Amino acid sequence: MKKLKTHIKSMLLLLAAPMLTLLAGCSDKIAVLNPQGPVARSQYHLIIWSLIMMSLVLAIVLILFVYVLARYGRKKSSGYDPEDTGNRKLEIIWMIVPVVICVLLAVPTVKTLFSLSNPPKATAMESKTAGKTLTIDVTSVQWKWLFRYPDQKIETVNYVVIPAGTPVKFRLHAYDAMNAFWVPELGGQQYTMTDMPMKLWLQADKPGNYDGRSSNYSGKSFAQMTFKVMARSAADFDSWVQAVKSNKPVLTHEKYMELLKPNTVKSQTFSSYPELVSKDFNKAQMEALMNGESVETDKMNNMDMDNENNGEGGHGHND
Repeated sequence: MKKLKTHIKSMLLLLAAPMLTLLAGCSDKIAVLNPQGPVARSQYHLIIWSLIMMSLVLAIVLILFVYVLARYGRKKSSGYDPEDTGNRKLEIIWMIVPVVICVLLAVPTVKTLFSLSNPPKATAMESKTAGKTLTIDVTSVQWKWLFRYPDQKIETVNYVVIPAGTPVKFRLHAYDAMNAFWVPELGGQQYTMTDMPMKLWLQADKPGNYDGRSSNYSGKSFAQMTFKVMARSAADFDSWVQAVKSNKPVLTHEKYMELLKPNTVKSQTFSSYPELVSKDFNKAQMEALMNGESVETDKMNNMDMDNENNGEGGHGHND
């Protein structure tokens, strides 16, 4: 019996060590385990709860495994009948336990998912966005991200500035290939698709820079499809908007069409944009428009995931 307890303790230590290392030592390196906003924090709690449940199941299985080996592993062990069948008590237990585990995982998951469909509570200081939410339209293009501020009437490329403490509603679209918008420290990923706008609420607790990326393969340069989320104080955000309106160039129709080409570009900023930008046309609709045809189509034929013309052209103003 003493030997069995020693085996069980060893197994539990073995099980606990990786999880303790993950939670204590790696949270500052793994973005998903370093939540910097209410959305990411609620999802982080789900991850921890899932890890606890997984560890509990694994611990029970390992304990039973060691017990069975120690109790019935010897040739002359008593109490084991290989012909024995039909133990109602055990059958009830191994039917109920998985159901309980599923419930314990499903209830908080469903509750969290429904809560994330609403904006988080704003904590911003007094500014133009205080008590409000900020809306940003995001368009994924091979291989870049376009950010449009419909209320401020400005546009950025491959970076986005948000006021810390303010709920931000990202409305997601795709111009060509399906993609996925992800800022690990602020929340989970959401897909971008043509003709199917998606919504994602995010909020940063405090000012800082957060890495965003594409999490869905969309061609040979998708690895360079990254962007920065720059959270600033509410007052600094207002100042930035005014500076953009005063000092940055206008996004012309020609420049916009250039941005829609499959290539990689540096960060760019524009003080305004043409009406065409706000229509969120996909590639097929844009081509139809340019050819004088009807844009009432969502067909995305001949998508080239390995376009050879993805040079480093189209570079604009660095920020």
